[in-house]
Amino acid sequence: MERTFFAIKPDGVGRGLVGEVLQRLERKGLRLVGLKLMRVSPDLAQRHYEAHKEKPFFAGLVSFITSGPIVATVWEGRDAVSVVRALMGATDPAKSAPGTLRGDYGLSISSNLVHGSDGPEAAEREISLFFRPDELVGEARPEESWIYAGE
Repeated sequence: MERTFFAIKPDGVGRGLVGEVLQRLERKGLRLVGLKLMRVSPDLAQRHYEAHKEKPFFAGLVSFITSGPIVATVWEGRDAVSVVRALMGATDPAKSAPGTLRGDYGLSISSNLVHGSDGPEAAEREISLFFRPDELVGEARPEESWIYAGE
């Protein structure tokens, strides 16, 4: 099983979409193994977005993610990174398909509701930034025997 980091950004929290967003991932069959409502410090935001530190939009990323509370989560499942990325939709909500989180709820490139790891290595790094190992719970659910049957 693969794990991925996923966050509901301040716009999603502020608009009261947390339950709807989490429900979509659960209904897909992913297992929630970490969850916290938190404020992101400027230091954590800079470490989280360090791959973009030389880009002109870096300051905007840091400013937005620190502007209000987020819901930080860790999900587990087969191909969790790519499954979550598909559920999220394109970065630009105007280019996201209907039925994706950003296609249904995103407002702009900067207010695009959610963040998800873009690969397994990024997932490991981001999970370790937001969660200690003892904050993750990974017990299998009974129904997983048929969700992943034959694999």
